[in-house]
Amino acid sequence: MSEKTRTRKKENVIEDTEIDERKLRQEALKELTALPGIGRSIAVKLIDAGYTSLKLVAVTSPRILSEEVGIGEKTAEKIVNAAREAMGLEFLTALDFLKKRKGVKRITTGSKALDELLGGGVETQAITEFYGEYRTGKTQICHTLAVTAQLPEDKGGVKGRVLYVDTEGTFRPERIVPIAKRFGLDPEEALKNIIVARVFSTDHQMETIRRVKKIIPVKNIRLIIVDSLTNHFRAEYVGIDTLAVRQQKLNVHLHDLHRIAFAFDVAVVVTNQVVTNPATFFGNPVHAIGGHILAHNVTTRVSLRKGKGNKRIAKLEDSPYLPESEVIFEISDDGIRDAEEIE
Repeated sequence: MSEKTRTRKKENVIEDTEIDERKLRQEALKELTALPGIGRSIAVKLIDAGYTSLKLVAVTSPRILSEEVGIGEKTAEKIVNAAREAMGLEFLTALDFLKKRKGVKRITTGSKALDELLGGGVETQAITEFYGEYRTGKTQICHTLAVTAQLPEDKGGVKGRVLYVDTEGTFRPERIVPIAKRFGLDPEEALKNIIVARVFSTDHQMETIRRVKKIIPVKNIRLIIVDSLTNHFRAEYVGIDTLAVRQQKLNVHLHDLHRIAFAFDVAVVVTNQVVTNPATFFGNPVHAIGGHILAHNVTTRVSLRKGKGNKRIAKLEDSPYLPESEVIFEISDDGIRDAEEIE
């Protein structure tokens, strides 16, 4: 095989997907001003605040829209109601909802067994949580997904870029190189398609997610990874007297992620830390951080634990439509794989 052919074979699948920002603004302006009661000046304010998607406007509460755009709450309420009506989000038959669900896409984890556990892979328009003790494979799954999301749909990807929100300083670009080679991608191009945001506080983390709606359509971001979701919340809000404030902020953060996932057809993957409850006498004393707020707000929840050697056990603990079950996968130099592949 010649060097030219080899280079062509390893060309990245994401080509010319970056949309011209001026064109995006023009299209958004046309769409928004078509709604009753929205003039050009208000439409420009919406676009400047990142509301370039009519669907995003429709799933945003008037209070949040009012705060972020700088308009009156009554005006925001009229805009949201008009957007919901235009998008047909008021009432929907179950059959129509099923048809919409067929548009949901899935991203391979690199392991067929783990994909099957998740119903075909990590799905878009949803939040998937992986939680477990340290060295159970959470970050390794994230590194693999950051590459596989770039693949075309027929190879288990969504042909998009990735936003990697790193709260613990654990993202390693060196890990991306062998994973990209495994999936036939140019490592340099694969790295260019991963946008890393290192955040240092809960406010920084929440603001990063709020700002991402401005770049999702421009950069063709199809996967958002937050590794880990609760790190800063756990560090900044210590003690029972701060628990209510922490949970309230975490709830807001998760709702922001949900709105973005649904409005832009984006997959959201979060990792989570655990805590051991010494008062547990029966059952597993290890629990995910975040309590009921987190448990109720993630779409799919997977717990991870160590097996022998590089083997890890994934258990599907919560899903809207999938049964509880367990699978074994393995962590290798080139990402997540089925355990039997490298035995």
